[in-house]
Amino acid sequence: MDYSKIITIEAGKRSGKPCIRGMRITVSDILSYLASGMTEEEIVKDFPELTREDIKASLAFAADREGHLMAVHA
Repeated sequence: MDYSKIITIEAGKRSGKPCIRGMRITVSDILSYLASGMTEEEIVKDFPELTREDIKASLAFAADREGHLMAVHA
């Protein structure tokens, strides 16, 4: 998935953490919601500015970052 237009990183926003489309919601926020047991439907209902595509982009971004970390430490 090409998440480059969804995941944004701005130095002055949320301390440079990866965010969703320039908003103040971070990839980490999305991952935490999912880890706590929230479904995609519940997340979108609680945060109507988010889309299912934003959630999928967050997962893809995290997977790529994890893959990169594993390659660096191998």
